[in-house]
Amino acid sequence: MKAPRAAPTTADDLLSILDHPLAVEIATVRKAILASDTSITDGVKWNSLSFQTTDWFATVNLRSRDSLQLVMHLGAKVGKEAPTDAIADPKGLLKWLGKDRAIATLGTGADLKAALPAFKAIVKAWIRYV
Repeated sequence: MKAPRAAPTTADDLLSILDHPLAVEIATVRKAILASDTSITDGVKWNSLSFQTTDWFATVNLRSRDSLQLVMHLGAKVGKEAPTDAIADPKGLLKWLGKDRAIATLGTGADLKAALPAFKAIVKAWIRYV
């Protein structure tokens, strides 16, 4: 009997074993988010690739298999809020789920590439509220 594989503890570990149809897109978005601000780091939170500054603020939605999505949130604890009009979203990438979270849908392929500049601007605005 094989020993169970240990859960990945770093983003690199997670990505090295990730069997996902959007693995290339996930790697692309990872680079874009990390390049958005020097204070951003990544890791594994909620069994997915996640990003943080002073707290966690974005998590890749691995359940989405046909379009890259990230859950944008304002930390691991409830209580923070961001006014929806405080985050410019001219491309309509965000669907607000509450005062503290939204889903960013970036697509795949050429759609993803076209969405990245607008998404990087969203990330820069978002982390001010974390």
